[in-house]
Amino acid sequence: MLVVVLTMILRRNVVIPCIVFTFLIGLVYTGNLITAVQAVFNASLVAAKELFGIFLIISLMVAMLKSISATGGDELLVKPMSKLMVSPLVSYIVVCVATVIISLFFWPTPAVPLIGALLVPAAVRAGLPPMLGAVALALAGQAMTLAGDVIIQGAPGLTAASAGVATELVTWKGGLLTLIAGAVAIPLGYILNREDIRNFQHQKAETAATAEMSLPVGQAEEKKVDLTKGKFLVYLLIAAMIGVVVSMFGFDIKGGDASALLGGVALLIMLVATVTIDGIGGFDKMADYVADGLVFAFKVMGPIIPIAGFFFLGNPEVVVNILGDGAPGFLFDVGEMVAKVIPPTGFMAAFGLLILGAITGLDGSGFSGLPVVGTLAGAMASGDANVAATLGSLGQLGAIWVGGGALVAWSSLVAVAGIVGVPVLDLVRKNTIPVIAGLVVATIFAVLFMM
Repeated sequence: MLVVVLTMILRRNVVIPCIVFTFLIGLVYTGNLITAVQAVFNASLVAAKELFGIFLIISLMVAMLKSISATGGDELLVKPMSKLMVSPLVSYIVVCVATVIISLFFWPTPAVPLIGALLVPAAVRAGLPPMLGAVALALAGQAMTLAGDVIIQGAPGLTAASAGVATELVTWKGGLLTLIAGAVAIPLGYILNREDIRNFQHQKAETAATAEMSLPVGQAEEKKVDLTKGKFLVYLLIAAMIGVVVSMFGFDIKGGDASALLGGVALLIMLVATVTIDGIGGFDKMADYVADGLVFAFKVMGPIIPIAGFFFLGNPEVVVNILGDGAPGFLFDVGEMVAKVIPPTGFMAAFGLLILGAITGLDGSGFSGLPVVGTLAGAMASGDANVAATLGSLGQLGAIWVGGGALVAWSSLVAVAGIVGVPVLDLVRKNTIPVIAGLVVATIFAVLFMM
């Protein structure tokens, strides 16, 4: 674990160390070279089985959005919001709200180009500096919404699986804590840049023209908008998603059942979209969309499989599927040793998991550290699911707020900066104080009220 964390600090991918140490642990534990080699494969296989549901739901949501975008439906989805851009403050709020709503259902990765290309230019015209548009996208989407991930539940599902607790427990705790962090960070991001807004308004015409010229995504691809089909699909999508949310609360659908409902709806909407747009050609197009979605999901999440496989060696419930019956949960043993020194319900443990999560986020992924913090949280909690979920949620916030795209310049924050046309290192500097303040407040709240 120390080598893995050090590798993250040095801004290198941790796949190689995880594979090497999976092999070494297998070799030392079994004393058999062949079994150790098999353990490398089995660890990844077990991780893939545990996590495939997350991969699948992400791929289906991305594929569904892509199927609708063929008619320009994605543009119609956000067009009404652009009419609300009447001032810098209102524009900032609209960009944040739109980013949160679309990111909740489609993940920030496809949502950010959509909002950045279609809403940020309107916000710039209303007097919002391009940099603040990028801050809104990063804090609301790449940080707050992704760290909670309460609809798709990819992040809490991964953390919960590693900690050995129910996904819904991590989902609501992580959702509440990231909402608190966002409630601090997002307003602070605006307040600290009021001077920039005043300066921008003095040179509004020239800067706005330059900013719009620097938004390549909005101009890179001309879509032929079919208003009739596009509106039908947008209304269908909105109605379906409202139905999903109402069903989740009305019928108490949680965890894997909620993901199954969302994934099934995504497939059905994709089917309707492909048949509506392509007719008989939809038979082939549907397969292309599903394949594109899976390619996207594995490209983004694929490296997590061997990483999760290594850390699953520390989970006593999973390690038996890798090293055989009787294998101990090594990391849980270490966690119990640490727990004897550090109380799992105090500020030291809470900030320790937050900082560890932030360190794991330095690789620019945000997700690769979730098996680390989840497993350690479960180990330190010594069987207390509430404490494990709280500590895991704090580690999840640290990993994703830092590495998911708010403070790491080599993460998906590059996409945010590129879409809006601002320097990524300047964006990191603008995000630093709001992010740290939000995470500190959320951690204090967790210690006082959730442990």
